[in-house]
Amino acid sequence: MGKEAVTSLDVARRAGVSQSAVSRVFSPGRSVSSTMSEKVKAAAEELGYRPNQLARSLITGKSKIIGLVVAYLENQFYPTALEKLSKSLQEHGYHVLILMAKLDDSNVDTLLEDLLDYQVDGIVMASVAMSNDLATRCEDEGIPVVLFNRSQEDERLSTVTSNNIEGGRKVAEFLAAGKHQRIAHIAGWNGASTQLDRERGFRLGLREAEADLFDLEVGNFHFDSAQDAARRMFSKSTTPDAVFVANDHMALAVMECLRSEYGMSIGKDVSIVGYDDVDLASWPSFNLTTIRQPANRMVAETVKTLMEHINEDKTKPRRIALDGPLIVRSSARIPKSWPSKAGREKMT
Repeated sequence: MGKEAVTSLDVARRAGVSQSAVSRVFSPGRSVSSTMSEKVKAAAEELGYRPNQLARSLITGKSKIIGLVVAYLENQFYPTALEKLSKSLQEHGYHVLILMAKLDDSNVDTLLEDLLDYQVDGIVMASVAMSNDLATRCEDEGIPVVLFNRSQEDERLSTVTSNNIEGGRKVAEFLAAGKHQRIAHIAGWNGASTQLDRERGFRLGLREAEADLFDLEVGNFHFDSAQDAARRMFSKSTTPDAVFVANDHMALAVMECLRSEYGMSIGKDVSIVGYDDVDLASWPSFNLTTIRQPANRMVAETVKTLMEHINEDKTKPRRIALDGPLIVRSSARIPKSWPSKAGREKMT
């Protein structure tokens, strides 16, 4: 025979309070005095009581679970951002259920079907997109969806990204100001809105500077594929003197390839610029010039948007694009006319 489960009624009797008071103490965000909280928690500890979250979800209709779908943990930006996102959601009283998708989004619908079976209160899609059919089902069932670091043309979905178009434009402006003559681009996966917007902004910036795109290869956001793209680009008779790589993960791969296989000095023989500003980018061995994604602000806006959708009826979807600064380091030639460090910080 198993040990008989302790109920909230048992805790209420031991603490000398009502059963509803016990429920309030163990419900995140509910108003309760510190005296009441201490009394109830002391009684619960004496009795070995733990609240039954599953039973509570059946009563309230809220699972207190947020589904988080992510596809790209190779990129160091995502583990950091998702850790911040998970901690923030936990502070709001939610548990996070993480499912891994494929980078090409091919299994996303299956994963979302699983999340809906868990009766999640909301869904965050990090670096993956959602089909129209699943967006309709989520809308019908009242489950809010927020896309993190990805956008798509569906006005029912909220999105939180950095301003990828402006980021790409800043890179082009910087490289053109450095008097580079052969400016190239190593792109990510063309099914990702982040890639499309960064390249769009980059091309716009080049046109504004009256410069041409010298060469283009695709790295598909993979380390090995980025190195293959660099080999194709630098095995030609005439090679770039500057490369904008669509994210830092690939940029670090390109730098390693050019150093070890081509004996090139990064920042002298060729300028490399990335996008994200992951922790590794600031290491002295890389010192990568890059666009910084404002991860803290992106996470804060994602959680704020999701909580508004969960707690308020008929909240309109939000489409947020946060500006990120260009972080200038030694992997790229710094234009003589470029502002000082203090001036750059003021500009960004």
